This record gives sequence, structure tokens and C-alpha cells, in this order.
Amino acid sequence: MTLEDIDACDNNNETMHPVATALEDVLVAAHRRDSLTIGVYESAKLMDRDPDSVVLCLLAADPEHDNDVALSIHFTLIQAFCCDNDINILRVSGLQRLSEMIHSQIEPSSEPMDLHCILISNPHNNPWKSSSLDEVFNYCAECKSRNQWIPFMPLMDR
Repeated sequence: MTLEDIDACDNNNETMHPVATALEDVLVAAHRRDSLTIGVYESAKLMDRDPDSVVLCLLAADPEHDNDVALSIHFTLIQAFCCDNDINILRVSGLQRLSEMIHSQIEPSSEPMDLHCILISNPHNNPWKSSSLDEVFNYCAECKSRNQWIPFMPLMDR
């Protein structure tokens, strides 16, 4: 068990539920504002082109992805970039629930979506304020204050 696992285990569901709900609200609002970037490759392109617009990076993986070396390398590089550019990072598990959240907002496509990396951007020319986004940021800050540098949150099925 890693330090991240221990810290994640210390969080109770009362703390997690409002943040998960806030995260869902953020995903809906970001999609409406066309501020959602889905996929490792697409996220890398946006972070290369305009890193200052990115405010939140979701890295999603379930336990069955623990031995995926390529995904681990992608996550390490993305986390390093986010840390260097002061972008909030949130690791989540529960890809099924994340898929339900995302697919309820977008039109179905023939290609499966890579939900392992999702960016929320807030362009400087059209900024938006959101209490839900603030709640997610506060959760990230609270975790960092407890030395959990990459906050973790399991997404629960409804």
C-alpha cells in the first residue's frame, strides 16, 4: 500500500460524495462551455499549445490498469507537466461511472473514448466561475495540505 492509498483510505464517504457531485457538475459545465478535452493525446496537444488555460487534469484508472506500463508513463509525464505549470490534478477510479458522466454529455461516436486523461480548461478571454469547480480545487488543496500531492477520489456508481 502506498502513501496515496493510505490517505485515500482515510477519507470518509461523507467527504467524498459532495466532491464527486461537484466534479460531475464541473464536467457538465465544462462540456457546455466547450472546455473539456478528452484523451491522453488530445490533452497533451492542448497542454503544449495553451497550458495556462488548463485548470484541472483528471487522471482516471481502475485497479486492473495498475500493471499498464504505457499508461503509467503517460500519467507520470502528465503529472510532471501539471506540477510544473500549477495545474490541479485529481486521480480518480471508477472508469464506468466516469464514462456514464461523460457519455451523458456528448453525442455517441463509433470510436471508444480514452477517458484516462480529461482536462478542464478556463480560457482567459472567457473565464467562468463555478462553486463546484471551487469545491474540487478546495479538495485538491486540502489533500495537498495533508501531503497527498496527487489527490485521489473513487467515483461511486449511483
